[in-house]
Amino acid sequence: MTFAKKFMAGLLGTVFATAAMAADKVQLTVYTALETDQLKAYQSAFNQVHPEVDIKWVRDSTGVITAKLLAEQANPQADVVWGVAASSLALLQNKGMLEPYAPLNLDAIMPQYRDKSAPPAWWGMNVFGATVCFNTVEAKKRNIPLPTSWKDLLKPEFKGQVVMPNPASSGTGYFDVVAWLKLWGDDNGKGGGWKYMDALHENIAQYTHSGSKPCNMAAAGEYVAGISFEYRGHTNKAKGAPIELVFPKEGLGWDLEAFAIHKGTKKIAAAKKLADWASSKDAMKLYGKNFAITAQPGVAPKLPNIPADYESRLVKLDFNESAIARERVLAEWTRRYDGKSEKRK
Repeated sequence: MTFAKKFMAGLLGTVFATAAMAADKVQLTVYTALETDQLKAYQSAFNQVHPEVDIKWVRDSTGVITAKLLAEQANPQADVVWGVAASSLALLQNKGMLEPYAPLNLDAIMPQYRDKSAPPAWWGMNVFGATVCFNTVEAKKRNIPLPTSWKDLLKPEFKGQVVMPNPASSGTGYFDVVAWLKLWGDDNGKGGGWKYMDALHENIAQYTHSGSKPCNMAAAGEYVAGISFEYRGHTNKAKGAPIELVFPKEGLGWDLEAFAIHKGTKKIAAAKKLADWASSKDAMKLYGKNFAITAQPGVAPKLPNIPADYESRLVKLDFNESAIARERVLAEWTRRYDGKSEKRK
């Protein structure tokens, strides 16, 4: 055989081998609300262990992903839901849309951060909780003092200087609303929580469709105060943004980024591989680079700018209760406040 023929034979062999490997790969469609700057690291670490499973991400804000999953209930498109609020997964669980599975590392996950069923329909990865990103430069120009409480944001000097996420679009926005109703009362639209939001609405400049955006806007100096969550506050401050992170003293809204297998997936073996890895200590270490509290204790390092007693500041939360109330609460919120929401793209 001539050199040219040997070369071509070798080249064709490589092509066929590559094609065979690609054909052997299983592609999982994963619905997520994870931040885009987290996806690559999580997928890369998983593929080091399981190169045979490819991930096709479908990403949007929590409310949008939740609505998409509900709309597709009769014809599911997702195999796995990875990094969507536990309150949303509890809603899907109530509708029989999740496949219960106990991952290999379930026993290491704290009971308060997983579904109580056996096997569980979902389990948590990490907590994401409320933070106010406060631009110290813009505040000084306007003589606005650093707030220490939610009620400080009702002061006249904050008028037109507060932005927060729309709870129908954003998991961050929804856990804020849930927390305020927990702290001051719901009473079907008549309680103190709604009175607080009525007053806050007077100072709101805009409701965004992203939990990160209010902090980004405050960091850029567009507004003084952005109600957001600690990951975005921590990362923006670490990049040098002139912001202080405020953790209001009355208590903090929060939720879990959580994992579930979608009922009816035809790729259950690959989905279980992802579940086993995503619940592992290695995965929790990755989550801990971004968040102060992981579902496995003692894994996350101390993050700068996050208070040591952060976990104790979280309001008491019942995920099932949040799921049941979701439709009613969002309808009431939309009726009252949606006029200040940013236009959808």
